Amino acid sequence: MFADVLVEYTNKAVDKTFTYKIPDIFKDIKIGMKVKVPFANKVINGIVVDIKDKNDNKYQLKEIKELVTPEFFLNNELMQLGKYLQEKTLCSKIVAYQCMLPSALKIKKQNHNYNKYDVYICLNKSEKIIDDYINNNQRNKTQINILNKLKSKNILKKELSLSSVKKLLELDLVKEEYVQKYRINYNKSINNEKKVLSSEQKEAVSKVIFNEAKTYLLHGVTGSGKTQVYIELIKKVISNNKKVIMLLPEISLTSQMINTLYEIFGNKIAIFHSGLSNGEKYDEYLKIYNNEIDIVVGTRSAIFTPLINIGLIIIDEEHSDTYHQDVNPRYSAIDMAKFRSAFNKCPLILGSATPTLESMVRAKKGVYELLTLTKRYNNLELPTTKIVDMETEMKKRRTVISELLENKIRDRLEKREQVIILLNRRGYSTIVTCHNCGYTYKCPQCDISLTYHKSNSSLKCHYCGYTKYLDKLCPQCKDDSLSYLGLGTEKLENTLSKMFESAKILRMDVDTTSTKGSHEKIITSFKNHEADILLGTQMISKGLDFPLVTLVGVINADTSLNLPDFRAGEKTFELLYQVSGRAGRADKNGEVIIQSFNPTNPYLIFVKDNSYEKFYNYEMINRKKLGFPPYYYLVNVMICSKKSDLAYKEINNVYKYLRKNLANDTIIYDAVPSSIFKVNNIYRYQILVKYKYDSYLNISLSKLDELYANNNNVDLIIDFNPSRF
Repeated sequence: MFADVLVEYTNKAVDKTFTYKIPDIFKDIKIGMKVKVPFANKVINGIVVDIKDKNDNKYQLKEIKELVTPEFFLNNELMQLGKYLQEKTLCSKIVAYQCMLPSALKIKKQNHNYNKYDVYICLNKSEKIIDDYINNNQRNKTQINILNKLKSKNILKKELSLSSVKKLLELDLVKEEYVQKYRINYNKSINNEKKVLSSEQKEAVSKVIFNEAKTYLLHGVTGSGKTQVYIELIKKVISNNKKVIMLLPEISLTSQMINTLYEIFGNKIAIFHSGLSNGEKYDEYLKIYNNEIDIVVGTRSAIFTPLINIGLIIIDEEHSDTYHQDVNPRYSAIDMAKFRSAFNKCPLILGSATPTLESMVRAKKGVYELLTLTKRYNNLELPTTKIVDMETEMKKRRTVISELLENKIRDRLEKREQVIILLNRRGYSTIVTCHNCGYTYKCPQCDISLTYHKSNSSLKCHYCGYTKYLDKLCPQCKDDSLSYLGLGTEKLENTLSKMFESAKILRMDVDTTSTKGSHEKIITSFKNHEADILLGTQMISKGLDFPLVTLVGVINADTSLNLPDFRAGEKTFELLYQVSGRAGRADKNGEVIIQSFNPTNPYLIFVKDNSYEKFYNYEMINRKKLGFPPYYYLVNVMICSKKSDLAYKEINNVYKYLRKNLANDTIIYDAVPSSIFKVNNIYRYQILVKYKYDSYLNISLSKLDELYANNNNVDLIIDFNPSRF
């Protein structure tokens, strides 16, 4: 028997299988299993991708040395998914299969035992032998007491006298029994309260056909009860003994959704996201692998979990950029979900109040089936929105909080209601500059200004993580003339604290949620009304449900409109519409105040009108004029190098290659520096390719990828349908 093995090296130069002989002692070897193999005078890890009886190789073959994880192997579905991922993104094969595994089991990772056990003591002899020992050893009262208790049940070792247990173990009267222990467990009672569905919710549920690979777009206004539709569909699937994968865009959303699902489905849930420790990921993966759960809930990577017999896949907030991975392999979780939907012949539900244009076009053309929820649950009113012109406020010397927003916040505080404030920029000040000589602090490794964080008096780069402490004097002219420009959440928190001294404020951004469990702690605290104002970045904009929130304020709403991205308008509308939807979700009406220097901007007006349809029609006209998705597909081809001149030279070679090999009607833009030209001392140039259909595209890009496989001085990056540039 012989095995084709992909070795752990991700270099494209060795992106192929190597054949090894399977020793007789490894008869249990399976495709998808992690093994150790000799390679270039080393013993390294690999994954078995094929097993065959014959070998056509004329060379003498080496033998597989070890089955590293015989208890875990990738099933047929995941092996095919890995192959699809590699073909879709042009990543190396080993990188594709690495995605299928949690960090604790990665192919390159050295094997580590993450198992956690409870040790129980149980009887190891017949009842007669135990009774004889008890009758003949009455002086050993502790031992006798332990043996009598063990007659009725096994007992945790840590609850017993260790010295007595040690003696009983030596006498072989008892034995230790190891029971797998999971780090995450739900121990509360299940809530069996049934929620009455609205007529729109019932209709949406009734239209979903099970046992059929079909994609549905669930478009519901904020607060319309999309979650309850998901729950009803999940109940139907579980009643038919099938399983569910549910994806959420961010860790911050998982705690509320998981608690909701726990209350209904109990411990039959596995959680999978980057906020878990390696041990917790291992446990959750083990539950899934051993078919102990019904529902997997997680972020993007949860789509690769080894769930079998899938009857439904749900992707909530499908418009979110986080479903597209921006590092190798650059995949879309929605694409991966479509593959698993087809493999399992099950429906895929894409849900959002602000679907991407691409998804809505597919729904309108019948590629997806459109399910709509046009009203809020219980016919609650959508929030009313007012746009404040900050140019007028500046004349009143109000640079941060407008007079209207201040009055509205005071009103809510008096009524013991809650407020959400959105500012999509973290830190204290976005730029620190010297008004004497003009010096500006910039990251030495990236082409970007450093952001000032007052809490620890540091300057940070939000791209590479570079950090330095702030000097009291300008490092260039040595003058005490530093100015702090721009506004971040940390500075806004300080401003709000001074303005509303009696209010308790919680801040939720990357800086306050870096520790384990911090997302859930902040959300739970705010839900329990331990704070009056929740201030945060885009992570507070969607999916969260707080009954007492009746006011949402948006600071610097123009920020995302000015980004050099054709999706800037769409992303701005999504962000503002989603955060607006946090207001008035219970029995009190909601209100939204949007502060802007451009109050007549159409995207802001669409948010004010609560109209996705107006936004969709307007944006589709612009996209058609400019020739952008959904009228065209995009590929971003990038060259990265530590040497700027080398990167420039190679990107022009790439441009010539694409001109020569792609179809005549494919649009190839000139090579330009990326929007952030230097990141972590790496210079980046890019070429944008637009096409409707090009039969040469994938073949040409694959060959281009091969041309750069052995180039150690530059990296070629190919990103299909990129979420950002």
